[in-house]
Amino acid sequence: MKVALVQDWLVNYGGSERCVKAFNEIYPDAPIYTSVWNKKRVREFDGSEIRTSFIQSLPRATKNYSFYLNLMPMAFERFDFSDYDVVLSSAHACAKGVITLPQTLHICYCHTPTRYVWDFFHRYVERPSYFGIFNALVKSLSPYLLTGLRVWDRSAADRVDYFIANSEFIAERIRKYYRRDAVVINPPADVSDYQIADQVDDYYLIVSRLVPYKRTDIAVEAFNRLNRPLKIAGEGPEYKRLKQLAGNTIEFLGNISETEKRDLMSKARAFIFPPEEDFGITPVEAMAAGRPVIAYGRGGALETVVEGKTGVFFHEQTADALIDAVGKLDRMEFDPKAIHAHALQFDRAVFKQKMQRFIEEKYHERFGR
Repeated sequence: MKVALVQDWLVNYGGSERCVKAFNEIYPDAPIYTSVWNKKRVREFDGSEIRTSFIQSLPRATKNYSFYLNLMPMAFERFDFSDYDVVLSSAHACAKGVITLPQTLHICYCHTPTRYVWDFFHRYVERPSYFGIFNALVKSLSPYLLTGLRVWDRSAADRVDYFIANSEFIAERIRKYYRRDAVVINPPADVSDYQIADQVDDYYLIVSRLVPYKRTDIAVEAFNRLNRPLKIAGEGPEYKRLKQLAGNTIEFLGNISETEKRDLMSKARAFIFPPEEDFGITPVEAMAAGRPVIAYGRGGALETVVEGKTGVFFHEQTADALIDAVGKLDRMEFDPKAIHAHALQFDRAVFKQKMQRFIEEKYHERFGR
């Protein structure tokens, strides 16, 4: 079985990249096709065969890849997969739009139908903070540009033979926007790498890319008013704005290593998760460290966090609701060992086993071997 892997882009090492890394471990000889690869920031694929598109050679593409979104459909359509039996794409944007022959099986692990052209369209248009001084220009042009991308995205979904969703929440969105069914296999977390700390410190924690839809601003406002310590790890276009809003009890850590993240999670009073996320790996990692999660009660968090056992929910994306949830958690007791045990179902080994079984089953159905 000759396999090719496809990823939208490799410019940060986040949830989708972790999935591709797991795919690469299952199929180590499979090349990885992607629009652009930032070799300095994403070193986890050193030694793998990476095949980039023409976008790689365009000005500042490894940093400002979002400027080239309208070229990405063309970039993925130009890749040639005629020599492969199976193409496994990891997609939250254009990777699912590759063109394969009838005898090639295309399985798409879908992290989400493309957010910026579907249900998050208005959020991206209203505050396109990815584009710096060009925000006003992007805001004025994006409704016209994204209409074409929306049409392409819908047709690209028809090229996929089988969809795998990372959560029931995303499976429902695939049915809504693509009119396709999807099997659910939750994405991998390195649960076995996390340990329960002997002692918990007096701070709350967020680990996140600082982009608008992550709603870190809610937590900043809430902890300003609570006057309690909050550590925020991560960087992004919202960094400067959030830092200006933050009071003396809020500390910005920037990008941190995996070792630092595990240590911070294991010693936090609780992990704060304000966004409506497709799945959400970081809450699972926090639970792997035995710590409870305070999560917005929509999206993938509803499938990972158990109210009263591994954390609590707040049901409005407001600082008031988050403040109430912090108070609720303070009045409760949690068993770190039970929280860690709950997280084991999301371990990387479980993910790889489920993925390999699904791919081989569909390959056998298609080719009879």
